[in-house]
Amino acid sequence: MKFTLIDLQTWPRGQMFYYFSKMAPTGYSMTVNVDVTEMRKTLREHGLKFFPAYLWLVTKNLNRQTEFKVAEKDGVLGYYETLTPLYASFHEDDHTFSLMWTEYTDDFQQFYLAYLKNQETFRGVHGVLAQPQTPPPANAYTVSCIPWISFTHFAVHSYENKPYYFPSVEAGKFYGEGDRILLPLSITCHHAATDGYHVKSFLESLQQDMNTFAQFL
Repeated sequence: MKFTLIDLQTWPRGQMFYYFSKMAPTGYSMTVNVDVTEMRKTLREHGLKFFPAYLWLVTKNLNRQTEFKVAEKDGVLGYYETLTPLYASFHEDDHTFSLMWTEYTDDFQQFYLAYLKNQETFRGVHGVLAQPQTPPPANAYTVSCIPWISFTHFAVHSYENKPYYFPSVEAGKFYGEGDRILLPLSITCHHAATDGYHVKSFLESLQQDMNTFAQFL
């Protein structure tokens, strides 16, 4: 996977990155409600599952902005060309989950089929990693769903002191409001890599794609 180096001296966020990563390490979370009415309708008409479509669409829109793809590799700062979703696969038998990933591609149908294949092959594998023979790729970020709870806020906090700058995204349970279907969506970011403007741009493009999801089929 392509990794491009960042020069802190010329990067517009260079000083901000140094401040929020070295002087005042800071993260933030926010939760919003996104309208999934049209997206769910389109998926149902085509007999498609919502969760893999959600994984793909969130990843697609995060990949639009370099700031969400910032990482350290071998102690050097840079950014990956794309992110890949690392998500939870729930086990009904013992109510645990295992982490699974599906390599991102710009082609939704290709990604969807790869997701289904992963589920078929690894859904019965318990433990932290559902694909134990292969570690998650370095460009994998956390994105998942708590389908039982319509939360008003959700935040993920890491207690390990390491340079991790990818966002984490979590969805909640659908709920109705009038004739619309809404989805709680939380995003947690490292302030060194992103500001509120980047989250605003992500949410705007995500909502637009949700409203017009039929274009990807």
